[in-house]
Amino acid sequence: MSLSTDTPELESLVTGAVFAPGAPGYADALAGYNLATAHRPDYVVRAADARDVVATVGYARETGRRLAVQATGHGALAAGPGTVLILTADLDGLDLDPQARTATVGAGVRWQQVLDAAAPHGLAGLCGSSPGVGVVGYTLGGGLSPLGRTFGWSADHVRSIEVVTPDGELRTVDAEHDPDLFWALRGGGAAFGIVTAMTIDLPEVPALYAGGVFVDATTADVPGLLRSWRDWAETLPETANTSVARLNLPDLPELPEPLRGRAALHLRFAFVGDAAEGERLVAPMRAALPAPLLDAIGPLPVPAFGAVHADPVDPMPFVDRGVLLAGLPDAALDAFAEITSPAAGLPFVLTEIRLMGGAFARTPATPNAVAGRTAPYFLDAVGMLAPPIAEHVPGALAAIVERMLPWSTGGTSVNIAGGVDPEANERLRAGFGPETVARLDALRAAVDPDGMLDPAARWISPPALPLRGR
Repeated sequence: MSLSTDTPELESLVTGAVFAPGAPGYADALAGYNLATAHRPDYVVRAADARDVVATVGYARETGRRLAVQATGHGALAAGPGTVLILTADLDGLDLDPQARTATVGAGVRWQQVLDAAAPHGLAGLCGSSPGVGVVGYTLGGGLSPLGRTFGWSADHVRSIEVVTPDGELRTVDAEHDPDLFWALRGGGAAFGIVTAMTIDLPEVPALYAGGVFVDATTADVPGLLRSWRDWAETLPETANTSVARLNLPDLPELPEPLRGRAALHLRFAFVGDAAEGERLVAPMRAALPAPLLDAIGPLPVPAFGAVHADPVDPMPFVDRGVLLAGLPDAALDAFAEITSPAAGLPFVLTEIRLMGGAFARTPATPNAVAGRTAPYFLDAVGMLAPPIAEHVPGALAAIVERMLPWSTGGTSVNIAGGVDPEANERLRAGFGPETVARLDALRAAVDPDGMLDPAARWISPPALPLRGR
């Protein structure tokens, strides 16, 4: 489809749309969920199928350009000049096999589509807190599901991956075919190729008892509640998952009236099992909370799983930072309460501590490159880059992470690493550990020696070699 007079060579190679700077549709094509990500590529290719991806990779190599990829645009890696950005949103095929309990998903499929298709069969996908995120990009980063204590990382449940490597070859990799690449793609991020489809296992989830309770953080004994949450959380079976978050909620009509403009503490809970047992498990924590602003924990249909964390669904400009925690002694909880209190004056939307352990900590039958598997908790801080606070938000998130570093493992995971600054890079390498980093770097050098996927690899690899163009 021709949308620009500046791209005849590239347009002749693909069936999908091609956009050049200044052409109609270029700006719209770049838009994703994270409005803070400012792409400026030479061209945008809206791939119609895997063959378009192969052709675009070949074009980029021949013309000396790098490659970037976007599906839903939840990530924060920007494609700059000298880059061709491949949009995979139209690779939206979804093939569910209820008997095998698998789904084969294109790179443009979102988790909500999987949840909707799987639920009638008593199955679910291991989505993140926001089901609007794409399955593929999330899983390449490991996949920290709010059901992960019960089932493990999303990357642990990948059977095979269809990927276009930087040499322009379309491959299907699994435990027996190109096992090193299969290992790296499951948790190592998007640095090794452009994934066009993957086949994933769907765990059996016949029932959920889940949701959240909000309390007023300005009147509650936050340090005391955090201690109660930690002590309770550490007694939970693997079938129960939980996190606690400090929220600064805007005064927006989209929010329930009791929450508008509030500073709140948010208990999240997700139990895989019947309502009676779920209610029994959450009862001690419910009893420790003051009168709630909103109590929304109860039987929950699997397709409504996004209600547990209640993440925003509309596009917004945001940035996040995260770190894995080695433990939560009282001093750590006091520090968290202090740095996230209104008295600290830091602009943030959400700072969460999530319980890990359980199936998160177990190595899958087919090992992968997931970082931070054995950490007992992680912390994630999110800020909105909106005037007049935008310029202060990155520093605020850095301050929150810095305050919690004494109780961290020193590392992070791809899904919560945040930006591409040197500190995030070093924490991610620490999260992987030196052995995994060495293996990832060696494979990266083998599959992409020219650094064509450089924007996707900054977190885990040393600076790429100069790209050899013609």
